[in-house]
Amino acid sequence: VQLQASGGGLVRPGGSLRLSCAASGIIFSIATMGWYRQAPGKQRELVAHITGRGSTNYADSVKGRFTISRDNAKNMVYLQMNNLKPEDTAVYYCNADVIRNYWGQGTQVTVSS
Repeated sequence: VQLQASGGGLVRPGGSLRLSCAASGIIFSIATMGWYRQAPGKQRELVAHITGRGSTNYADSVKGRFTISRDNAKNMVYLQMNNLKPEDTAVYYCNADVIRNYWGQGTQVTVSS
């Protein structure tokens, strides 16, 4: 199983980034896919997840700013992040929940002026 996350970077407050995660080795269409993040000195937290049928759930801190989506034909999950804030700075991880949990490597998102 491989989860390859990409799209992180440095962005100014109020800016946008789009994270992508390419999944392989799982039955993607039935997997609940999620994005988590971990800031320095803090625990890893759920940002958003999306079920195989497209139901979504978001952390309160990102509601209205972030959008999770998936393309089952391409085995891809995305996280569109708008109006980024400095407190969004973290390493973002892709997660697949299908029978068991799988994690990808993280991608750094830094929001700073």
